[in-house]
Amino acid sequence: MKHFYQKYPQNGALILFLFLLLGITSGTAFAQATAVQPVNQKGQISLADPTIFFHDGVYYLYGTVEGNSGEGFLVYTSSDMKSWEGPKGAKDGFALKKGDVFGAKGFWAPQVFYHKNKFYMAYTANENIAIAESDSPLGPFTQKELKSLDAPVKQIDPFVFIDEDGKKYLYHVRLIEGNRIFVAEMTDDFSAIKPETLRECVSAKEPWEHTVRAEWPVVEGPSILKHKNLYYLVYSANDFRNPDYAVGYAVSKNPLGPWEKQKDSPIISRAGMGINGTGHGDFFQDKKGTLYYVFHTHNSNAQVGPRQTAIVKANFSKKNNNGKANLTVDHKTFYYPKQASLKQ
Repeated sequence: MKHFYQKYPQNGALILFLFLLLGITSGTAFAQATAVQPVNQKGQISLADPTIFFHDGVYYLYGTVEGNSGEGFLVYTSSDMKSWEGPKGAKDGFALKKGDVFGAKGFWAPQVFYHKNKFYMAYTANENIAIAESDSPLGPFTQKELKSLDAPVKQIDPFVFIDEDGKKYLYHVRLIEGNRIFVAEMTDDFSAIKPETLRECVSAKEPWEHTVRAEWPVVEGPSILKHKNLYYLVYSANDFRNPDYAVGYAVSKNPLGPWEKQKDSPIISRAGMGINGTGHGDFFQDKKGTLYYVFHTHNSNAQVGPRQTAIVKANFSKKNNNGKANLTVDHKTFYYPKQASLKQ
């Protein structure tokens, strides 16, 4: 059965034509690498499933390159989170390039993290999960052995979480009667999960998570925050093409669960923000320690893609009646990051 998690096809020729009109395609590293430029006419960056990694005063933005997701992952950099330069990856703008790592198509949903003087990228390709490493957040991210993590099913959307005790966990989506989020403890070298620790976290059961009652229900895009000894599993629900694509969260006392979905979900949605297709992102902190969530939105009310990268400020409220702090976002802080050369 064909499941509902398929990336939105793009018209590469139309996008190239628009940028020829703007006169910016010649002489750039990215133009040499691909005909699809992930920046729209307003200068807004068009990366889906985005993540931002902060290191040594620089913000690094990665994401799925719609229309060209078979080549790898581009990276943009910024010092202020609003004006972005790039693509600046080590290989023609790509931080991770096909051929250096596992995968021939469908490079989706990267996550970058730092551990013991090495940068790692967990990502999806060929509807499998792989992990590459680099000496720089600009790449090149490579693998000594071009392989994915062993699994008996298709799996996507990895998020690696390293707890305070040093234990490593892989939160991810397994394609089993819908997109369902699972977690398992990992080996110390990130080469595999420990199968005996595998647990299902959440599936789409709440009304807001399943608005069209599709045959293939979807929860995906997991990320983890730890706050005052509680674990916050943040995820997106509904098919990404659905205008009701939205973000909610569940809470647990243990990284393996069980998870309690929170009644104030969704915290990012069309109803709350007035924008279609809000979801699938990652958390990061700025230079001052302020928490943000980077995610994508639909291109417009009439068109899903290319999806637009967006940023919003997040926070933890005071404890509620159940003794848990609510995770909140400030809708007034929403904005689209822009490429420096096209910033208006």
